[in-house]
This record gives sequence, structure tokens and C-alpha cells, in this order.
Amino acid sequence: MKRFLIICCFIFFVVPSLMAQTTIKPGAGINFTNVTGDGADATGQAGWQVGASFAFGNKFYTEPGIFYQNSSFEYTTVDEGPVTDASYHGIRIPLALGLNILGNSESSFGLRAFGGASSFIVTGTSSEFLDKDEISSPQWGVFAGVGLDIWIVYIDASYQWSATNLQTDVTNIDLGNSRGLFLTAGLRF
Repeated sequence: MKRFLIICCFIFFVVPSLMAQTTIKPGAGINFTNVTGDGADATGQAGWQVGASFAFGNKFYTEPGIFYQNSSFEYTTVDEGPVTDASYHGIRIPLALGLNILGNSESSFGLRAFGGASSFIVTGTSSEFLDKDEISSPQWGVFAGVGLDIWIVYIDASYQWSATNLQTDVTNIDLGNSRGLFLTAGLRF
């Protein structure tokens, strides 16, 4: 398994940088996360993320990234129990494959479409009922989105579907999978 991960990292990080145009994209943004579980009502609240990604390519591109992310939701049990805010934070590592629909990596204006997979490594929680040890880590997901480039500024909007259950133990309450809307803006160099 380790060998497979090392080979994947080499293919997606090293090879493209040797062969293609590279764009560095630091950015920050907000996210809205919901959960899909039964036995509870959870409503997404605003969270945030900050980090950077690196796009390799011109018309078609590969874009790995790393972001520190905070996600939160408001939780109520079905029997109208107490309302509790829950948040968790960690490192999100997305890997996108994209297409510049209008323009390319060197254009002053561009429209992009992208999709890919991500991993989220939980580093902590800020909740009365949810401990770090109760949250699955890493969490795997897939996402799709669009991006707009104007001169050196970019704006990305994406939607992510989690493939991993949020909790490790679902005997009492099952929060289910998370789904989230991500809005990120930053600069591209």
C-alpha cells in the first residue's frame, strides 16, 4: 500500500512539474457542510479553509493541493433534543483533473471545469458530543466544480460528496456522510 501511494504521489506531483506549465495558487474561502445520517437533523453552517494548490498543464491540467479546513454543522436529535454546534478541523488534500474551457493557464481570462478526489485528515474537534477519536480519519471524497480566472485572481466553486462515514462508531447516532459546498478565491502565479 505504501509503495502504491508513493508511486501515485510521484505521478501526480513530480512528473507533471517536469513536463508542463506550473501555476501556484494560494487561496482562502468558505465551506458549507451537511451530513446525511438518520436519527438526527444536522444543518450545515459556514466553515473556512486556507491553503494552496499547484496546477500543472495548459489546456488540460492536474491540480493537487493542501488546505487547512474547519467544517461545522448544527445538530438536533429527532426527538427535539438539545441543539448543539459541532465543528471539526483538519488537513484536506484534493487532487483535481481539469479542463480550461475558455483560455488556458496563461490567459488573462479563463473558465475552467474540474473534478477529482480528496482526502481529509482530522486533527481535532470543537464539540460537546463529538470527540476526535469518534470521527473517521482519513475521510475520502469526490468533487466537481468550476473556476473563473481574471488576470491573477481565481475563484473556484466546487461540491464534494464524502465516500466515508463521518463517525467510526454508529451504534447510538449515525451522522452519515458529509456533503459540502466550497468557495475559494486567491491569486495565481
